[in-house]
Amino acid sequence: MMMQRFVDGVLAVAKESVKTFTYESLNNIVRLINGISALLLAILPGKAIILEGIHGWELRPTFGGPRFPRWMEHGVSSFNRFVHELSVDSEPSSMDYSSGEEEDIDGITPASPSSNCSRVSRASSFTKGSKAPSTCHRPLQLHSSIRRVHTTKDHVVHCATDRRRGVIEDLHLAIEIFIETIFDFFHKAAHFLLSPSEALRMSWRWFSSDKNDTEVIHRDVYDASVHTDTLGENDPSVSERKSTFHHVMNTDARTCQDVITELGYPYEAIRVETSDGYVLLLERIPRRDARKAVYLQHGILDSSMGWVSNGVVGSPAFAAYDQGYDVFLGNFRGLVSREHVNKDISSRRYWKYSINEHGTEDIPAMIEKIHEIKTSELKISQPDVKEEINEAQPYKLCAICHSLGGAAILMYVITCRIEEKPHRLSRLILLSPAGFHDDSTLVFTVAEYLFLVSAPILAYIVPAFYIPTKFFRMLLNKLARDFHNYPAVGGLVQTLMSYVVGGDSSNWVGVLGLPHYNMNDMPGVSFRVAHHLAQMKHTGKFRMFDYGSVRENMEVYSSPEPVDLGEYYRFIDIPVDLVAGRKDKVIRPSMVRKHYRLMKDSGVDVSYNEFEYAHLDFTFSHREELLAYVMSRLLLVEPDPKRQFSQKASKLKKKEQIESS
Repeated sequence: MMMQRFVDGVLAVAKESVKTFTYESLNNIVRLINGISALLLAILPGKAIILEGIHGWELRPTFGGPRFPRWMEHGVSSFNRFVHELSVDSEPSSMDYSSGEEEDIDGITPASPSSNCSRVSRASSFTKGSKAPSTCHRPLQLHSSIRRVHTTKDHVVHCATDRRRGVIEDLHLAIEIFIETIFDFFHKAAHFLLSPSEALRMSWRWFSSDKNDTEVIHRDVYDASVHTDTLGENDPSVSERKSTFHHVMNTDARTCQDVITELGYPYEAIRVETSDGYVLLLERIPRRDARKAVYLQHGILDSSMGWVSNGVVGSPAFAAYDQGYDVFLGNFRGLVSREHVNKDISSRRYWKYSINEHGTEDIPAMIEKIHEIKTSELKISQPDVKEEINEAQPYKLCAICHSLGGAAILMYVITCRIEEKPHRLSRLILLSPAGFHDDSTLVFTVAEYLFLVSAPILAYIVPAFYIPTKFFRMLLNKLARDFHNYPAVGGLVQTLMSYVVGGDSSNWVGVLGLPHYNMNDMPGVSFRVAHHLAQMKHTGKFRMFDYGSVRENMEVYSSPEPVDLGEYYRFIDIPVDLVAGRKDKVIRPSMVRKHYRLMKDSGVDVSYNEFEYAHLDFTFSHREELLAYVMSRLLLVEPDPKRQFSQKASKLKKKEQIESS
C-alpha cells in the first residue's frame, strides 16, 4: 500500500507538472498571437471607422480588452474544475416565465409571444419551452411557472446552444484528455504490477460493462427528442422532433426552424420545386386567415436566418408577424447540400446559374406557391372569399428584399409584366438593392476585371465559391468563436475582411458565427452569379446575364444583347421603397439613387431613404429605426374595404353558428 501511494503521488505530481507546462506554453502562444494582432491593428489605417459600428450581434468581438476562457482568467489550476463542470453545471437553472392573459377579439390581430420573450436573455430564450395552443391563431400562452426538469435532453440542448467552443478551447480540451489518457495508462500499469489480483477484477468489470456504457453515451450525446410546437402542420399539438446536436464538436448548428420554434412562434416548412428542377425551402411563420402577407428574400451568401437572427424584438420576420402578417421566408438555390430533383446532378451542372435564375425561376416558384397556399387556406377559413377570387387576388403580398434579393425581385416583376403574367405583389421594400455597381471601390474594380478576363477558363475549373467539406466548415465556425474570444485577433480579421469588401464596416466577423455557416450546410455563390455582377459593374447597366455569344443571347432573349432591365422600369406598376446605407461600401447610396432616378423618370411610385448603416446592418444588426420604417411602409398596404367587411362578416357568422349550437 505504501508503494502504491508513493507511485500515485509521483504520477500525480508529474501529471500536474506536464499540464502546467503545456497549458502555459499554449497560453503564451495565444497571448503572443493576440499581442501581434493588436500591434498590427494599431498601425492599420481606417480601423476606427471599421470597428466603430460593431454592435448589435451576440457573437461580436469585445474590443474593450482581452477576454480569455475561464481557465485562463483564473489560472491554470481551475482547468480540471472547468472540464468537470461540462457535465454538471450546463443544466439550465429553473426559470419562471409569466404571461398576462390576452383575449382574441374580433378585428384585432392575435397576440404574439414577443413581449415576454424579450424580457429574458437570448441564451435562455433558446432553451425555454412553451405549450402549443389548440388552434393556429390563438395567442401563445406561457405557463406562469415552468419548472425545468434536469434531464439528459435539456442538457444536450443547452450544451448545443450555449457551449460553443473555438479552436483554442478545443486544443486545451484535447491536451487535457491526452495527458489524462497517458497518465491513466501508466497509473493502471503501476497498479497491475503492484496489485495483480485487484487489477484483474477491475479489468473484468470494465470489459463486461463497456458495451452498455458505450450505447448510453452515444444515445445521450448525439440524439435527443425535443418537444416542439410546430403550429404550421395539420396537427397543431405538441410533437417530438428528433434533433441531432453536435455536442462533441460544440458548434452552433441551429436552423431557422429551431430559432423560430424555440422563441415560441409557429413554423411551417414548404418544399418548392422550380421549373428547372431545383428544390427550394420556403419557410413560414403562419397566420392562415390573414389577408396580408409578406415575403422576405435574402441576399448573396445569406439565407432566411438573416431575417430572424436578431431575436424577437429586432428581427423583421417577427415584427411583421406581430403586426398581423402571414410571413414567408424565401431561400435561393445555392446551398452546398445541392438540393435538386435529380439526385445525381453533378456539381458543375448544379452551380450553372446566374442572377437570371434567381429572378425568373426561384422567386416565381416561391410566389406561386404562396399564392396557391393563401387562396386555398382563405377559401377554407373564409367561405366568402370564393366570390372574390374570381374578381381579384383575395390577399395583399408585400416583399422585403436585401441586396441581391432586391435585384432578383425587380427582375421578376419586370419579366412578369413583359410576359403579361401576374406578379401578385402589392409593394416592394428594397434594402440596398443590387443592380448598379459602376460606382465602387478599387477592390471591386480589380475583381471585376479578373472575372471578365478569366471567366472562359475559371467557369470550368471553379463552378462556385463555397467550403466543400464538413471539416473546414466546422473549422470556420470555430474560428468565428475564437475571433470572439480574442478581440485583438477578431479586430484584425474584421479590419482585413472590411478591406476586401472595399472598407464596409459591417460586422463580418459576427456574421461568420451565424448558425447557417455551420458544418452541415452553408450558402455558396455560383461563378455565374459573380460573373453576372462583374458584367453589371463593367457595363454600368442593370442587365440580365450575357452568355458571351450572339447565338446564345438570341436563343434566350431573342436579341443579340441581354435585356437592359433599367429601360423597362416603366413596367413596374406597384409602389417601391428604396433604402440605402451611408456607410455601405458594397452597394453605395449613389447606386441606390440610380435606381431611384430611373424609376422616378419612368413614372414609378417610388420613395428613397438613407440610414447610417453598412451593408449587413440591414439584416444582421438590431436597428430599431430601420425596423420602424420598414413596418410603416408595410402598413401602407391594407386589404380592400370590401374584403375587410367580408372578413368581419365571416367572423360574426362563425360566432353566431357557435352560439346557436
